[in-house]
Amino acid sequence: MGARKRLAAEARKEAKKSVYMARLVDNPTSPRKTRIMADVIRGKNVDYAMNVLKFSQKESAEKLLKLLKSAIANWQVKNEGQRLEDAQLYVKSIVVDSGRMLKRIRTAPQGRANRVRKRSNHVTIIIDDKLNNSNE
Repeated sequence: MGARKRLAAEARKEAKKSVYMARLVDNPTSPRKTRIMADVIRGKNVDYAMNVLKFSQKESAEKLLKLLKSAIANWQVKNEGQRLEDAQLYVKSIVVDSGRMLKRIRTAPQGRANRVRKRSNHVTIIIDDKLNNSNE
């Protein structure tokens, strides 16, 4: 590996140390339905977001809650000396991308066939600390 590539790789690795994220891949829910819950918690405090997801009736809320807990656990691993209660964590960004689509066939009248698209999505959630942003 050349020096330029090595320096770029080290810079990327150093930048990832301050990013606290979690990913959910191939979530078998429609992206449109998941984006409804994602829009509710985007930019909100982590405690508020967890309460909203915990008491929501949507199917995707349960999976987003588990993903948010995973992102918080990732923050705790990278910040062992700090307390979770002292940090002012918030949902910096949450992105719902469409995943693979399973194509199935359903019978229709008069010998026809209709296509059924079973959609899935990928969710990426990034949390950050408001205290660290004010220092930079």
